[in-house]
Amino acid sequence: MASITIQKNKVEEQKGMVILPIREYEKLLRQAVPTYYLTGKAAKRLDALVEEGMEEYRAGKTISAPSLGVAVRRYGKKRAR
Repeated sequence: MASITIQKNKVEEQKGMVILPIREYEKLLRQAVPTYYLTGKAAKRLDALVEEGMEEYRAGKTISAPSLGVAVRRYGKKRAR
């Protein structure tokens, strides 16, 4: 088995260290993103918003942009016309 040498001052500097298997690390990463489940009116409003967006996408009314800020500016200019 391979051994790992870790400097004590680095551990103290970082206030500790965690060593775990890659699969466990990946599992923790997946769980780090919160999952929200909507019900009732909130779920229906979101479903309607998504459906409206899909209709606009299919109709070719969507905006391509490298960032959200650029998209908002482009959308604002488009709506001002």
